[in-house]
Amino acid sequence: MSNGPMLNAYPDSMGGTLDDIVKVLKKDELKDTFESFYILPSIFNTDLDRGFSVIDYGINEELGSRQAIEDIKGMDIDLKLDFILNHASVLSKEFQDIIKNGEKSKYKDFFIDWNKFWEGCGQMTEAGYIQPDEKYIKDMFFRKPGLPILMVRFPDGRNVPYWNTFYQEVRYKSLEAEDLMEVMDIQYVAAQRLAECVNAQISEGCTVADLKLGKYDKYRSQVVELLESSRRYLGQMDLNIKSPLVWEFYENTLKTLSSYGAKIVRLDAFAYAPKEPGEKNFLNDPGTWDLLQKVKDLADKNQLSLLPEIHASYGEKIYELVASKGYMTYDFFLPGLLIYAIEKKNPDKLIQWAKELVDNDIRVVNMLGCHDGIPLLDLKGLLPEEEIQSLIDTIVGRGGFVKDLHGAKNMYYQVNATYYSALGEDDKKMLFARAIQMFMPGKPQVWYLDLFAGKNDHEAVARAGAGGHKEINRTNLSLEQIESDLQREVVKKQIELLQLRKSHPAFGFDSELTIDTEGSVVSFTWSKGADTITLKADFSTYEYQIIK
Repeated sequence: MSNGPMLNAYPDSMGGTLDDIVKVLKKDELKDTFESFYILPSIFNTDLDRGFSVIDYGINEELGSRQAIEDIKGMDIDLKLDFILNHASVLSKEFQDIIKNGEKSKYKDFFIDWNKFWEGCGQMTEAGYIQPDEKYIKDMFFRKPGLPILMVRFPDGRNVPYWNTFYQEVRYKSLEAEDLMEVMDIQYVAAQRLAECVNAQISEGCTVADLKLGKYDKYRSQVVELLESSRRYLGQMDLNIKSPLVWEFYENTLKTLSSYGAKIVRLDAFAYAPKEPGEKNFLNDPGTWDLLQKVKDLADKNQLSLLPEIHASYGEKIYELVASKGYMTYDFFLPGLLIYAIEKKNPDKLIQWAKELVDNDIRVVNMLGCHDGIPLLDLKGLLPEEEIQSLIDTIVGRGGFVKDLHGAKNMYYQVNATYYSALGEDDKKMLFARAIQMFMPGKPQVWYLDLFAGKNDHEAVARAGAGGHKEINRTNLSLEQIESDLQREVVKKQIELLQLRKSHPAFGFDSELTIDTEGSVVSFTWSKGADTITLKADFSTYEYQIIK
């Protein structure tokens, strides 16, 4: 696989649809700029988390067309696409079949029945789920308060708990007087008032079990049954990797991604998929690696390279372990290290990291910005805590937001900001950072908003409400904005760097990279046969020179 530049965007990031992005990529200014395109998963049929809750892997017809996919292939641009191993949407045909058919569903073991999983490992509660004994869950990591359960109502009225690591929401329909009159002996005016009473409480977040019905309490059982029998769900349900049907689904999905022109498949949330009582439910050993090997065997049949996505501190050396298993990995260290090096005018830690990649032949996809934030947790063990905090303070001072580790206070995870704003909206720093990225080890991935030097979008954060911090770096650009931005020097010079990276024969995973330092000046020299190219970058002035 080549290590030429890769664009990264949502299908609606540039113009509104994938077809619009094709128009942009065909423009003369962007000719021969990108070798790959990472389209985020809202290109699929999805419902939540801007694409990461997949209903199925068909193309989302509102955001793209199969013709757009074919046009991208026709430009010799291959694709990187997501495959979410751990979970699927509750709206998937498999989960909907469970809701409809219950025990008779062929998919009832496609997802993880909580009580079957924990049988013999805990005590049944009055609520109908097993509370595992502490010894079995002490090493498990749950991403939200309480146990990761969604209670699912079967057609026979039973509530069955299913494993739900990520988002969930239970919705109840708004009652009308007629609904109540159909199931109980009640007069119209009373039904109208009862419906209003119930709807008001449900809209305020009251649970069905806690409804206060006052003088209408004699109707409680009918009201509860009516609400529960028609409840709807949103969420992402964990797949049961012990089910043959799940592996059939995995194989079919990889075939589908390959047919779209994918060459790289990013494995999202893969480390949560293998689960055993008493073992870690995140990156357990050997379950994680057994899973990856089986998926790799399927991927190899379709000429797909896997890119497992995982965040962990530098000190844990997970990146090294992933690489030792023969996989590409993400360079989640570069974004923060590069800002640190630029702001401190000291490249030592950055060069230490670059040389480690070269010396250990670790193949990475690197980036500056992305659809997520700038990683911070990953830097633990690579930078001192006080330096990480200084980095956080700098980016927050420029309008960014800190995201804590799954809601835990005082445990940073990432900082959300555009890379351009994180660098103080300084064109010179942005170009300097891009030049360094082009000469670092790995395949460079380019977030579309960084390419167009996008600024922090605080209005988008406000519109998104609670938890909307990531929208700061997800502004959808119109075709008119893009046309205008293509005339800016900071954009044109970034494109020149990308075109150089794509076209020069010295770059490649099989090339030699040497890194030399002299004071604040760092030289990156790529060589392949008689072809060489060098970047001299001065961290004291943010000046750089390319020598061919």
